Amino acid sequence: MAKARASLQRQAEELEMHHEDVKGADPEDTLDESADPLEESGRTIDTSEDEEVDEMVAEDIERFENSFVGINKRYRLINRIGEGTFSTVYKAEDLEYYKYNNRWDIEERDRRKWSSPASKAKRSARKPHYVAIKKIYVTSSPIRIFNELELLFDLKNSDSVCPLITAFRHQDQVVAVLPYFQHQDFRDYYKDMKVSEMRLYMKSLFTALREVHKKKILHRDVKPTNFLYNKWQTRGVLVDFGLAEREGTEWHQCNCTLPSDERRYRIAHSVYAQNQQAGHQTTSYPKNDTRGSRRANRAGTRGFRAPEVLLKCTQQTTIIDMWSAGVILLTLLTRRFPFFHSADDIDALLEITTIFGRKKMKEAALLHGQVFETNIPSYSEHGHSLEKIILWCTGRTDSDKNAPKKELDEEEKEAVAFLYKLLECDPARRITAEEALRHPFLTKAYADSEADEDMVDLNEV
Repeated sequence: MAKARASLQRQAEELEMHHEDVKGADPEDTLDESADPLEESGRTIDTSEDEEVDEMVAEDIERFENSFVGINKRYRLINRIGEGTFSTVYKAEDLEYYKYNNRWDIEERDRRKWSSPASKAKRSARKPHYVAIKKIYVTSSPIRIFNELELLFDLKNSDSVCPLITAFRHQDQVVAVLPYFQHQDFRDYYKDMKVSEMRLYMKSLFTALREVHKKKILHRDVKPTNFLYNKWQTRGVLVDFGLAEREGTEWHQCNCTLPSDERRYRIAHSVYAQNQQAGHQTTSYPKNDTRGSRRANRAGTRGFRAPEVLLKCTQQTTIIDMWSAGVILLTLLTRRFPFFHSADDIDALLEITTIFGRKKMKEAALLHGQVFETNIPSYSEHGHSLEKIILWCTGRTDSDKNAPKKELDEEEKEAVAFLYKLLECDPARRITAEEALRHPFLTKAYADSEADEDMVDLNEV
């Protein structure tokens, strides 16, 4: 492990020579905007040899092979299966698969585990094995590339997390070789998922997040297109650690981590509180503000960022990923994707306010030493319940006041109770991945999985 890290470090140092020094930049804060979830491709279920390749994709593959000398000796590129802000991913056949110990190949292990001796004999002939080649754009800084490779290496034996097989560098280009996972496009199934299927989906996602968070790593970009889910295998894999970072990176103390007494004291003696005491009805700002500007990492995807990320909390923890997972569950329950679709951070905060109300958003802002004010009359003080939001979105509201009141079914109510634990504006009260896997909503998923395995065993007997 130490040798691998040293090798990665050397690669980062070599890469750094090909880029301008980025340390001189002093932006107000760090914001890496991941691709819009509606613009990303999210399906790799076709593994046939004769799958169609678009002419432009074929040209792209040819350019890649010509620019990255030697790549076609080890891999046969087949198709482009994903494009993001920072990279492009290709499906490829691993031409040297049988030369190595491929412990990363989960699907092959599963096939061997459940195959009969007869089928194993049939499989003795060598069959093609596929990988995903992630071409990281040269505009990415060497530090970012090294960080992603190092985190993937640290997570190589983690359940439901995409492991790093290997990585190559040619001049200023870097590619990461990852397992190729068959999965369906989220847009093809999210409207039709039953609550029992949602349990299995969320169980697999939180299994991955538990492993990531154990290593004190923030993924920062949890969303459907970064969780490759195969609904037939009821298994998903968390991918794309391009925005991930270790907990504690560039931390500065935030009010949210202080004891409640000290936090209340700071709020009571803040500039905002003094203005309120002076009788100002609206928020005013000092003419000569001596306070320094606040810088915080706000990386992620629009609509999936937690409130503390939007409010520039300077001590963000792994719990930010739990909010993003909650948005996925809200999407499944409301049948709306994307559920939040803001243009910027202000719009994002207002979208959250629509649901949780002005009072809760003011409290959330003060928690991080910020002030939240809005004079838009349509935003109510206490917002709306998640139950009502789901009924509205799924067309189960009735304008006739005399009609019987429509309610969520029992399974949906269980899901909503779990959802409240995820979409908690105070990060200190939000549920962790470990706690989520012990929640009654997900423990039923374990029971369902065990029942399915018993049925498989019976059929084989």
